[in-house]
Formats: sequence, C-alpha cells, structure tokens
Amino acid sequence: MADPIQMNSPDVRYTEKHIESQYAYNTTTVSCDDGKYTVTPCTTRFTFRTERMVPRLGVMLVGWGGNNGTTVTAAVLANKLGLSWRTKDGVKKANYFGSLLQASTVCLGSGPDGEVNVPFRDLLPMVHPNDIVFDGWDISAMDLGRAMERAKVLDWSLQEQLRPYMAKLKPRPSVYIPEFIAANQEERADHLIPGTKAEQLDQIRKDIQDFKEKSGVDKVIVLWTANTECFCDIIPGVNDTANNLLAAIQAGAEVSPSTLFAVASILEGCAYINGSPQNTFVPGAVELAMQKGVFIAGDDFKSGQTKIKSVLVDFLVSAGIKPTSIVSYNHLGNNDGMNLSAPAQFRSKEISKSNVVDDMVQSNPLLYSPGEKPDHCVVIKYVPYVGDSKRAMDEYTSEIMMGGTNTIAMHNTCEDSLLASPIILDLVILTELCQRISFCTESDPAFQTFHSVLSLLAYLCKAPLVPQGTPVVNAFFRQRACIENVMRACLGLPPQSHMQLEHKMQRSCLNGCDDQICTTATAPKSAALLRNGYHAPALNGIQHNGFEAHR
Repeated sequence: MADPIQMNSPDVRYTEKHIESQYAYNTTTVSCDDGKYTVTPCTTRFTFRTERMVPRLGVMLVGWGGNNGTTVTAAVLANKLGLSWRTKDGVKKANYFGSLLQASTVCLGSGPDGEVNVPFRDLLPMVHPNDIVFDGWDISAMDLGRAMERAKVLDWSLQEQLRPYMAKLKPRPSVYIPEFIAANQEERADHLIPGTKAEQLDQIRKDIQDFKEKSGVDKVIVLWTANTECFCDIIPGVNDTANNLLAAIQAGAEVSPSTLFAVASILEGCAYINGSPQNTFVPGAVELAMQKGVFIAGDDFKSGQTKIKSVLVDFLVSAGIKPTSIVSYNHLGNNDGMNLSAPAQFRSKEISKSNVVDDMVQSNPLLYSPGEKPDHCVVIKYVPYVGDSKRAMDEYTSEIMMGGTNTIAMHNTCEDSLLASPIILDLVILTELCQRISFCTESDPAFQTFHSVLSLLAYLCKAPLVPQGTPVVNAFFRQRACIENVMRACLGLPPQSHMQLEHKMQRSCLNGCDDQICTTATAPKSAALLRNGYHAPALNGIQHNGFEAHR
C-alpha cells in the first residue's frame, strides 16, 4: 500500500525498503555561574531510516483471560468484523476510541483550507490493530468466550455476536506463584505450567516458538496484563545481574512470574511490555535485555485517574499555581480490584500512582524549594458491585496569590478495561514501529536503534521505565510531543512548535515550497470572519474578535 504521506523535500528520500531522512536535532546546553546563565545552542545532524515493510504482528498476552485480555481481543475482532450492536442509547459501532494512534490526529502544516490534521497512524508505516494475531497465557482455563462473559465489560448483544469467535480462543497454561499475588486469586488458578522455574521458563519459550510457527506471524511481542504482583527485593547474587538472574531461575530461587515471562521473551528475541505496577524489570532483567538488544517497556498502563493527574498538575504548575495537596481515592469491583485489596499488591500500585507528579514539581523552583513536594495520598478500595466501572475521586488543593487557596474536586467514572485496551494496542504497535527505526549521526555513522529500555512509550505508562541516569518525564503533553516529534524526525520534519508566526505578524510571510520566495499569507478559502489560527478582520486598523469595538 502506498504511503499516505509523501514528503517533497531534499532531506527525504524513498527507497524500496526505507524512508530515509536528514534531520537537524537542535538542543541547548546551559551553565550557571554565580546566578548567571550561559546558554549555548547545539545542532546534531541525524540520519533516520524507517523500514517501510510492515510485518504480520503476533501479540501474546500474559493474563489473556482477564478483563483487559478478553476486552482487547474482542474489540479487535469487533472492528475487524465491522460489528454494530443495539443498546438502550441506540446503535453503537466498533471503533478504536481512546487509541493515540487510531483515534487522534497530528498537524502536518497548512493548506488552502487551513491546518491539515491527519491520523497519527498515517505518519509512518505501522501495523493496523485489525491485523494483529493474539495468543497468550492465563492461570484460568476458561475459554475467552466465557471469560468475556465473566468480565462483564461489553454489552450483552455484542457478546452474543462475538461468542462464536471468542469461544474458539483458549489460553495456554501460565505460571502461578501464590507468594506474588493475593490469596484471593487461588480459586482461579486451575491452568498452570508444572515443574521448576527452569522448566516453566523453557515451556514459555516453547509456547512463543509454537505460536510464531503455527500462526505464521513475522514477529511476536509479549505483554503482561495479568495480576499486579508484590514488589521484589533486589537481592545481590539473585537478580542484580543478568547472569545471576539466569542462575537464580535454574536454582529455583525467588523470581516473580512476570520476571520469568520477561526473561523468556528476551531470550526469544521478543519485546516485553509490563502493563502492571510491580518491579518486573529487576536489574538483571534490564541487563539481559541490553545484552540481547531486545526492547522492554513499562510500567503500568496509564489510563484513567493518573492520566488526568499528569495533565492537571502540569497545567497548574505551568500556570504558576502551587499544588500543595493531592488526594486520590478510587474504588472498583473487577478482579484487578480484588487482587489490589491485598496490602502487598496495593503497595505496588500506590508506588506507581504516587510518583507521577515528581518531574512537574521539580521543574518549577519558584514554587517548590529543593526536596519539597505536595502531600500526595492514594487510596484504592474493592467494591464488587461496581465491576469494571471504576470510580475515581480527586481533590487538588493549591496555593495561589497572596496566601489564597484554590481547590479542584473531581469525580471520574471510567470503564477500566475499555480505557486500558486501546493503550495495549498503542503499546505493541509503537514498539513494533520502533523496531523498524534506526538512526546515526555525522560523528557516529554506524546505524543504531533505540535503547533497549524503550522510554518513548512513557506517554502510555504510569511509572515510565527509563535508561539508568536519564530523566523521567510524566508530564502528559511533553510525553505525547516526544512521540509525535520522533515520528516527524523520521520524515525530516521539524518539531511541532505551535508558534504560527505567519499569523502573528503585521505583514505575514510564508515560504513558498516551489520557489522558496517569501509570499504574503492569505486566509484559507473556508475562513469566515473569525477562524482559529487566522487573523480576525481589521476595523480601522485594529484587530477585533468578530465584534465591533466600542469607544
């Protein structure tokens, strides 16, 4: 299929296999001497190379029979089949709302009719969700048709249409170690991989090999969407290095199921994504991924309350308002809530939800002194009646001018799995795309890929995993801009600046693409008296917002 976007630029060339772009990466270095800042602009010339051939992608979910696993599988099937169903509110059609790639747009630039916005997915060649092949593991033997019914996420009339397809899908046996998840999950654990940890590791690897061979997919990505585990201790000699971790598995030492799956995936050359908050990626797992050149990413899907928090705190701090207290309460009734009712598992979730504001607070020393943070409390309760429809209540108290106080109280009802499912799709599709992007610089002409710790996916995670020693960014729009601007770099486009200088000048000037001559900008054909991004008409030489001035 032809690329929906074609670059008309001397900095971009298309070959049969690649899109290759020349890109100037502009940064600044800052030094401070006695309160005086010296800022030095720097430019690094990059060459980006993106493989154009989109592979057939297989995704293996750990926890395939859970709420998230059944919902994302059912959603892809419903979209692929073009299903619609009737509810009390009318007819609904399958869609991918909530997906960054499938349901949001980016601005390419300006055309005759104003700004041109295109689907995110069209920027570069990438996998379509409808083409993903699913498989996976679960500690419950229930087929996905019955598991979908147990989850109580989708409307019944939709479930009835999907059941003949979902009932044919059966998860593979999984790993169950009672010490890592809540005791209340024991009843579901009837479908287990037997043997020692070493034997379980070998079986997971065989499962990946079997799926790849029988499904005919070109590559496999493994994603953990199973229960939250308790945090692991980092133990010297056990999980602190790759060799020690592999030896610990052979010896049957303490290694969590999620880490066991991570190691198996890495050894099979498959990217591994952790969608839960526990510290799956112990130092030994990270080192192993770096040794093998395999992507890992996480932690914990950022879907509801935390996503809003990463927007709102960024807004407040950027506006010069000082959040002093953030209290987040939520209750839910699905199996995730049941598992989180155990203290050790709740602690994992509390940690991932609590650190989300740190980088935004540290960015403003005018509001916060060194080490100062807002009071931040997170509460999660299990209420079976509400099922997958999670209730989140937040109170943000901030200091404003002259000792004043501002309080924002918010109630958010979010259907948990319907928010998490498009995030799962974005995670695996972006990971696969990153596997096809390489780059080099003038000073280092050998092409390389992204770091094994794929921090580009931070936008989709509550507690972003980043390479050691690099900054953690939680601010929502900075994370989104990172993904967009990396893709723009692959097309030789500058970062999206939103300056729109051509519309803020007395004599507006646009560079003509054909002759590189500065031409006077004109309002788009469809522009009325007042259009976003274009000048309102001048009355007596004064700009007005569509209203006659009164003097």
